[in-house]
Amino acid sequence: MTFEERHFWLRRLHSLSGIVPIGGYLAFHLYENYTATRGGEAYNRMVRNLQETPFAIFLEIGIIIVPLLFHGVYGLFVTGTARPNVTSNRYVRNWMYFLQRATGVILFAFVIFHLWTTRLVNIRDHESVDLFRLMQESLQSRWIYAFYIVGILSATFHLANGIWSFSIVWGLTVGPRAQRRMIWVSAAVFLILSFIGIRSIQAFRA
Repeated sequence: MTFEERHFWLRRLHSLSGIVPIGGYLAFHLYENYTATRGGEAYNRMVRNLQETPFAIFLEIGIIIVPLLFHGVYGLFVTGTARPNVTSNRYVRNWMYFLQRATGVILFAFVIFHLWTTRLVNIRDHESVDLFRLMQESLQSRWIYAFYIVGILSATFHLANGIWSFSIVWGLTVGPRAQRRMIWVSAAVFLILSFIGIRSIQAFRA
């Protein structure tokens, strides 16, 4: 297999992994975090129930960590070799392409920070952690709160814009009309998930 062929299939796998399973998990993760709007007890109960799911650690590694690691590392490679054209205002997609890569870099840092401060805390007895209170204390810092807002918006934009490009790469939207419709779908995904994510973070500071 030539380098071009290998790169072609890696790009396809990178595109697919961004939607399934990473995109699906992002939507689910924001939804579960929305439980925080019902208070600390409801949120911690939901977290414990997920942690007690059979084979939870294997599912977490196989469905979340491995795809996320591949998507993130290969995404950084694509970003490092990309040459986006952002000097021409006539091509909005050039800016979207640039923002897709920029948010990917932000997300790489944010995901590491998020995992380190929430999932890897007290790893030997993680089930005993009061995660709601931990998030409350962490988000009292205006810098961490701002970082979470930027991270959430970067994640929702990256997914929404990724849905648009995924639909083209995989031949789901053929022609300008179908692609314009997908723009509205992507915009709706961005707005809905952003609202859920930011509302959840605000609940920890209430």
